[in-house]
Amino acid sequence: MHFTASASNRIAPDILTPVTEIDLRALSEAKTEIDLVLSIYLNMNIRDVRPAIDRRLNAMNKALPEDLRGAFASTMALAEPLISSPAIKGERGRIIFASALNDFLHVYRLGVEPGTIAVWDSSPFLLPLARLRKDYENYAILLIDSQEFRLFLVLSNVAIEKEKRSIDLMNKHKKGGWSQMRFNRLRRGAIRSFLAEVVEDLNNLDINETKGLVVAGPGEAKGQLVEMLPASWRSKVLGILDVSMQTPLGDLVKLGHKVANKERTREKELVDKLKEAVLKGQLAAYGASEVREALKEAKVNHLLLQSGPALPQMICRKCHFHGEGEICPTCGEEMQALSLEELYQQAERTGADVVLIDDDMFLESIGGIAAILRY
Repeated sequence: MHFTASASNRIAPDILTPVTEIDLRALSEAKTEIDLVLSIYLNMNIRDVRPAIDRRLNAMNKALPEDLRGAFASTMALAEPLISSPAIKGERGRIIFASALNDFLHVYRLGVEPGTIAVWDSSPFLLPLARLRKDYENYAILLIDSQEFRLFLVLSNVAIEKEKRSIDLMNKHKKGGWSQMRFNRLRRGAIRSFLAEVVEDLNNLDINETKGLVVAGPGEAKGQLVEMLPASWRSKVLGILDVSMQTPLGDLVKLGHKVANKERTREKELVDKLKEAVLKGQLAAYGASEVREALKEAKVNHLLLQSGPALPQMICRKCHFHGEGEICPTCGEEMQALSLEELYQQAERTGADVVLIDDDMFLESIGGIAAILRY
């Protein structure tokens, strides 16, 4: 058994956890030689989620060999209070990883909705969590006009206010004896000084914590700010939104989420790099068997997986056909399960970058699994 100390620490069940703060690397190292780990994903917004998960758990119990039913029963006893407990405020999803024989229990209450899944395996089932992380990367929202700014860090879909600043632009009335030209010049100077302070505040934010920055607000100040940003931050601007300063925070996060997740430039660049490597016979591997061998040798730099069903796929032992059923429709040999999850966890353990790709015909044509190699 390979349960690490960091992975076996129990996590407080009474707080919301952003999916981006869950340590996938540590969880991927929690592994046993035989199937002893129960993974449960619950969508808390589905009214009848309990009957659905109970049907799945009962079917799993009946399918287990006799020597594992005791371990399953004790693990269910460990997980049951967390399956049954009511949702806390803001909780839309819940993930439970449990293994009674390893004294291993993790529960994450989420502000986002996973699919409802239950898996009994030798390690935590992480692909659905990886897909959630892909959809809810951390980013920042800057809401700004010429007098005020508010900076939010969005973790999953929860916004945390990090900075707030405002100035008095003397725009309620003009001082006696001032010309309009002088007043406008002073006002423009005050705005520029204010924007410079905003830039300084941004520089104090760790740029590596975020996917990027959504700049929002009314008028021209947001555009002026983008022009004043240093190159490191300007390259991280995901988009600009024209909204009121009074936009409710929930609506602002929804708008920011659309902007932050419409950009798929990096995915396209990696698929293009993969195509080139495959065409030229360079550093690439594709197909479950070939990629698995490259992962075992720690050769993989980027593991590209087609984003699809969360449950494990089936793969033919002989010709590596991917599909459903127990017998391969191509060659008639026996199919085996758990290809993508196995590859994903091996990538996490070896430090490979895992990239989930949406709707790419080339990746689909080579089996939905490929790797760009280090050497």
